[in-house]
Amino acid sequence: MLGPRVWSSVRQGLSRGLSRSVGGRAPGEGRKVDIAGIYPPLSTPFTATSEVDYGKLEENLQKLGAFPFKGAVGGICALANVLGAQVCQLERLCLTGQWEDAQKLQLRLIEPNTAVTRRFGIPGLKKAMDWLGYYGGPCRAPLQDLSPEEEEELRLDFTNNGWL
Repeated sequence: MLGPRVWSSVRQGLSRGLSRSVGGRAPGEGRKVDIAGIYPPLSTPFTATSEVDYGKLEENLQKLGAFPFKGAVGGICALANVLGAQVCQLERLCLTGQWEDAQKLQLRLIEPNTAVTRRFGIPGLKKAMDWLGYYGGPCRAPLQDLSPEEEEELRLDFTNNGWL
């Protein structure tokens, strides 16, 4: 979590960075990135000297602003531990403008992603890793392994979407 002083400098830098032109145009030409009221889950890029890299941050925000449909708010990081190829395929589809295929794939990834992040957390992620040929292993205390009922619910989340 960013402290008040750090957040203040980030906010000022964002204001400076986003007031610049987009796409190499001169100031005042072309469209500008409007992030008013939007707080996307982006990681903050830093330079080698530990300063916020506002140019890279602006570039990331421009990419986010280019998505033609609502709902693309970030990565599916936990799910990449078990369905890494599919998560990479989703990125490729987006980068090549294959939006319908990307949306279909994203919709298939939502339920398993929710299962391993919100519903069952780390125990669910570890179990899914075991099923898909990776080593998830036992949970460390204080976490508990999934109950048989929870395991069956998790299995359905992956099976219903064609991953198991």
